[in-house]
Amino acid sequence: MPVSPFQSLKNKVFAQLYFAQTISLLGDALTWVALALLAFELAGEQGSARLLSIALLMRVSIFVLVSPYAGVLADCIDKKTILGVTHIFRMFIVGAFPFVIREWHIYALVGALNFFNAFFTPTYKATIPQVIDDKETYGQAISLSSATYQLLGVLGPGLAGIMAVWFGAREIFYIDAATFLIAAILIYFLPKRLSVPNKVTPASQRTWSSIKSGTLLLFGKKAVRFGLLMQLVVSIVGAQVLVNTVGYIRGTLELGEQEYGWVMAALGIGGTSGALLVGFINQKVKLTHLIGVGTFLVIIAIFPGNYLGLTLLMLCWIIAGSGQSLVNIPTETLIANEIAKSDQGKVYGAHFAWSHLWWAFAYPLAGWLGNSFSNINFLIAAVIALLLFGMIMIIYKIRN
Repeated sequence: MPVSPFQSLKNKVFAQLYFAQTISLLGDALTWVALALLAFELAGEQGSARLLSIALLMRVSIFVLVSPYAGVLADCIDKKTILGVTHIFRMFIVGAFPFVIREWHIYALVGALNFFNAFFTPTYKATIPQVIDDKETYGQAISLSSATYQLLGVLGPGLAGIMAVWFGAREIFYIDAATFLIAAILIYFLPKRLSVPNKVTPASQRTWSSIKSGTLLLFGKKAVRFGLLMQLVVSIVGAQVLVNTVGYIRGTLELGEQEYGWVMAALGIGGTSGALLVGFINQKVKLTHLIGVGTFLVIIAIFPGNYLGLTLLMLCWIIAGSGQSLVNIPTETLIANEIAKSDQGKVYGAHFAWSHLWWAFAYPLAGWLGNSFSNINFLIAAVIALLLFGMIMIIYKIRN
């Protein structure tokens, strides 16, 4: 009988570490919703698409380039120190966003912020084996952490959207800074046994080999490969939502920050609904079927996006959020189910890198469509995603 990943939270040290990660991820989500509103304030409807796409491309590029070296550093320096320092620096960086008055200020702060973000995730994953000795529980902990990362990627913007209704765009950054401070406090009270042991195998000798072997395992399983390719399709649609929604709401519909908050909250409601649905039916329906249905829902949801009023747009974004959860969570579950527990760490690391590479392609596409075809950008992205979806389905069916 499958064991719930929440069993890993019985380990009190891991539970404390996990909640620090969750609060950190929530703060990260707050950053990007507030940043979208700030981008529109500085650059207008079309300019905001360009600004956001560049900023988000910087984010994923830094993740892909810096994360492997962060793993090296995590084996050389006290992990607790790295986790704490990255949170404190991020607290000060997001606290500076309310004072931004130029576009280049955003690029500079985004670069600095995500440099420290890139050090957190690999160090966090490298810390888990030090607080969990049991191999089965370790697999559950990795699965729970990865699922939380994917889930908050969908739910976070919705929560941030609600806060945008209550507060202002720039004020959200102060709340964001507070989340990093809380996470830093949780990390500070972790036990000292997170220090690096005296004898450590140099990570530089195994970093790239682990990435290579993790990638081969990731693409070696048909079901996992299918999920990863569908995440490419979803990234094309998801980037459109994150980059161009603010321009459509504030520019085309000429509505305010409050309405933008409602729309992003709708995305989060959809993500929550999809996550709950996965929890109810993932033992009854084949996971690859869930992933296929979820991808199709995401595509269909944005097809009419350029022609909708506020209410219908919110409904479509609920469907889009639900579809993202139906893709991301089952894909993470497939890794836990199909990959040996001894290999799951490297496979999750490879998945992290590849899934971010998809977004590195999707964000510039979203920025270009938003800047050049603002009146039909959602429609064009949906057509591209649908064609790619069809190709993957045909190839997958032929090979199976």
